[in-house]
Amino acid sequence: MGWFKMARSIHQMKMKGSNGKKAKTTWFDVLNYILLGLFALICLYPMIYVLACSLNTGTDYIKGGIYLWPREWTFENFLLVLNDDRLWRAYGITLARTVLGTISALVYTAIVGYAMSRQNLRGRNIFYKIFIFTMFFSGGTVPYYLIISALGLFDNFLVYIIPALFSVYNMLVFSNFFRGIPEEIRESAVMDGASEFKIFTSIIMPLSTPVISTVALWIAVGHWNSFYDTMLYTSDNRLWTLQYYLMKVIKESSIPTNIGGLPSDILQTVSPETVSFAAIIISVIPILIVYPLIFKMLTKGVVVGSLKG
Repeated sequence: MGWFKMARSIHQMKMKGSNGKKAKTTWFDVLNYILLGLFALICLYPMIYVLACSLNTGTDYIKGGIYLWPREWTFENFLLVLNDDRLWRAYGITLARTVLGTISALVYTAIVGYAMSRQNLRGRNIFYKIFIFTMFFSGGTVPYYLIISALGLFDNFLVYIIPALFSVYNMLVFSNFFRGIPEEIRESAVMDGASEFKIFTSIIMPLSTPVISTVALWIAVGHWNSFYDTMLYTSDNRLWTLQYYLMKVIKESSIPTNIGGLPSDILQTVSPETVSFAAIIISVIPILIVYPLIFKMLTKGVVVGSLKG
C-alpha cells in the first residue's frame, strides 16, 4: 500500500501542469498502464490459479478448464490438510526456526558488522578479503555435509540455526550502515565512559532500526522457505519444516488417509492436486500477514541504506 500511495502521489503531480491544470493523457501513459497491468497479472495469476483450484472439488478439477474461479466450490481440501498432524508439527518447527534463527543471526551478524565498520580493528583488511573470498568460493556440498556430520547436527534442531548464524552479505549491509552513523555520536559516548558494548547496544542498534528490519525480513523469509537443509540433514519426520512437508505432499501426490474425525466421503471428492494447492495456500498465509506489517520499515531501510551507500 505504501508504494501504491507513493505512485498515486507522483502520478497526481505529473498530471498537473505548472499552472495547476491537468495535462492530457498521452499514448505513452496508456501504454505504461497496459504494461504494468499485464505485469501485475503475470505476477498474481499463479496464486489466483492455485487459490481457485484449492477451492474446487478434486473430482471436478481433473476435468480441467479451471483458470480464475472455482467451478464446484468446496473447503474439503483445506479441511483435509488442516487435520493432518504433520502440518501443525511442521508449522511449529518452521515458526521456531524462523524466530530463533532470525534473532540469533541478527545479533551475531550485527556484532561482526559493527566490528568490521571500525577503522581501528586490527587485521580488518585481511578479514574483509577472507569474507569476500567465501562469497565467491565454497567447499561444496560434500565438505559441508561432512562438517555437519562432525558437529553432530544430524537430526538435530540446531542444524537449522547454527549454519545460518552468519551471512557475509548481511554483514556487509550492517557494516555499511554503521559507517554512515556520525562518528561524533560514538566519540561523545566514549568521553562519557561508555564501553564498546554499551555504545553498540544503547546507541548503534537503536539508530539502526531500518537496516535491522530489512535484514530481519531477508533472514526470516529464508528460514521460512527453506527445505534443502531438512532434506539433507534430517531423517526424522518430527523435524520436517513446512516447506519440506509441502514438497512431500506435492511430490508424493497422495492424500493422507490416516486422519481421524473426518467424514469418509471427503476422500471421494478431493484429489492429490487440489490438496497440494490447499497446502500451498496455507503455507503462504503467514508471509501475507507479516509482510504488510513491516512494509514501511522495510521501505525505509532500503531507502536509508541506499542513501548511506
